[in-house]
Amino acid sequence: LAVWALASAVFLLSYRDLNTAVQLVLPDAADLSTSGFGTASASQRATQILAVRHRLGLDLPLFYVSRLSVPGAYADEWQWNGWTNQYHQWARRLLRGDLGTSFRTGQAVTSRLRQALVFTLPLMGTAAVLAILAALALGQGLAAKPMWGRPVRTALLIVQALPLFVVALALLLLLANPEVVAWFPAYGLAQFANSEMDGIGDRLGNYLLHLALPVAALVITALPELTLQLEAALAHELRTDYATTARAKGLAEGAVVRRHALRNALLPTLTQVTELLPALVAGAVVVEVVFALPGMGRLLAEAAATRDYPVLVGGVLLTGAARLLALLLADLLYLWADPRIRWQA
Repeated sequence: LAVWALASAVFLLSYRDLNTAVQLVLPDAADLSTSGFGTASASQRATQILAVRHRLGLDLPLFYVSRLSVPGAYADEWQWNGWTNQYHQWARRLLRGDLGTSFRTGQAVTSRLRQALVFTLPLMGTAAVLAILAALALGQGLAAKPMWGRPVRTALLIVQALPLFVVALALLLLLANPEVVAWFPAYGLAQFANSEMDGIGDRLGNYLLHLALPVAALVITALPELTLQLEAALAHELRTDYATTARAKGLAEGAVVRRHALRNALLPTLTQVTELLPALVAGAVVVEVVFALPGMGRLLAEAAATRDYPVLVGGVLLTGAARLLALLLADLLYLWADPRIRWQA
């Protein structure tokens, strides 16, 4: 219901700006004149607009009710439009798994989202796994209070203050720049995916090279918050009586952290892992634009810029569903981390 309400709100708010979307779908007048069709008159342009609105289904009322401005009336009147409206048609198609058709390309929205997820899912999945594993290792290391703890903690705080686009551009300029070091490709993952190369090893190696810097940017920006939260939770658990008892039995500090404190300290971190998915989705927009990746983030950014509302609403639905799955996963992980937690009605 939450995802449905969110998608409905985006649908109803975005479709109030349909005139701009129709103008962007229409061919430019300068293009028509250079193609030999001549400059379209005002009546021809109006006819084109009506044809586009009819083709896209935009000539129907937006919702079940609409407000009418009656000249001379004290207040506006409300009109019942029946079931023949844009929202009802969209909802019926959505229940059948049809997200509509892109205004800009005429492709099915489901197809466009599937093509984008081929690039985004490996990017986000790899970044999430690496960030979580690195935070677990680094948080446990910092909790043991080593000599290198203070400079590493300071570096994490500095990185946490940097925006994602700054980290992405720094990696691009330092490691994919012929003037400095050109170890990684700066762009071209889409062309590489469409090309034919000999050998699975060569394809896998080039694919990993193209993903290295985008994944590194997402991991670097996600790592500080996860690590510092886990370290704080571990520091609290290490001051408890059961940790003192474990030390009195002769266990080393690292063993106390791993065997006793870690599981109790994971609950706040699991909540942060749930928030990691929306952060990575937002970060994918920046990373995919900087590194020219044809993924989900870039698709939604272009859809918002070109008023391609079916693609935008489909992306909102997909992102909201993924967020709810992350919340469900967090609840299951709570049960694993602490058996005292039980489902409650």
